Amino acid sequence: MAADLALYVHWPFCVSKCPYCDFNSHVRDSIDQDEWRQALLADLAHEAALLPDRRLTSIFCGGGTPSLMEPDTVAAIIEAAGRHWSPAGELEITLEANPSSVEAARFADLAAAGVNRVSLGLQSLDDAALRFLGRAHSSAEGLAALEVAQRHFRRVSFDLIYALPGQTADEWRAMLERALAFGTGHLSLYQLTIEPGTRFAALHAAGKFEPLDPDAAADLFELTQESTSAAGLPLYEISNHARPGQESRHNLTYWRYGDYVGVGPGAHGRRLGMRTVRHRKPENFLSGLRRNGHGMVEEAQLTPQERADEALVMGLRLAEGIDPAGLADRTGAERLIDEAAVRRLSDLGLVVRSESRLAVTPQGRLLLDRILAEIAA
Repeated sequence: MAADLALYVHWPFCVSKCPYCDFNSHVRDSIDQDEWRQALLADLAHEAALLPDRRLTSIFCGGGTPSLMEPDTVAAIIEAAGRHWSPAGELEITLEANPSSVEAARFADLAAAGVNRVSLGLQSLDDAALRFLGRAHSSAEGLAALEVAQRHFRRVSFDLIYALPGQTADEWRAMLERALAFGTGHLSLYQLTIEPGTRFAALHAAGKFEPLDPDAAADLFELTQESTSAAGLPLYEISNHARPGQESRHNLTYWRYGDYVGVGPGAHGRRLGMRTVRHRKPENFLSGLRRNGHGMVEEAQLTPQERADEALVMGLRLAEGIDPAGLADRTGAERLIDEAAVRRLSDLGLVVRSESRLAVTPQGRLLLDRILAEIAA
């Protein structure tokens, strides 16, 4: 049977740059939609030629702000992907969207183009928090967009950012209870982190604001797990929660260390034991595409140990954990984990080891980075 494959398409443009965002996003006065449609299709065709006879499981349009794409562009990408690869059952086709009224007006056309899952960047249900996060929408506009999304798409997820400076447990509990009441099958809940190169990093360095105390942030993380589990959307990945069967199939491909194609500016991919990276700057991507027939700036063969380390880091983010022996076999590594370290951490209640699985416990999730450093072989 042909191996499964996921497709990631990066749309690099935004209306404005959020101060916390370190994703590959760019603000441009004008965007030639026809030029970008043809560029993405050409980049996709290059990857498809290298990976014939694969089964496609999902398409994910990320960014940037993919809801700024014309629906015709989205439809063309979906159609081309279906020509290049045979679908593995019904495709999960996700598009990230900002909750502005302009973009929400496109939801019906995006659904008609083939999108069946939308990930909405609400980020907060509080206007003061939205202003702090540099978001262009209000909470009322965000909730109106959510209502439109739920009307047009079978599956809806939305993002919230918590652990903002000064945020209390009562404030976050109230917002989370409100979010859970909207009835979506999936939530992505991220703690605010100060990423290098962002405006927040500069403001923090200048003493303009102080992040929430780590102990308080840990309390909010535990509160999050309790509330989502009680509502029937337990954690299945360190920042993602879903009703059973509503997990993101596309993101599970990443976390379970499957192959995925990445096209578009700044997109990463992993195929046939190789890492691929596209040019980040849109103009450089286009010039590379014209010159080489693809937008790649890097294509590197991963060593067995590099693959094993990546698989470990990704897999232990999942509540289900990993199959160490199976991953070692798939990556070609002689050894995936340090069993002595695993026994020590198991005695401390931070990991659970069975004959075939290794998973991090709820207590261990607060120390995931440290655990990974200790058990990596």
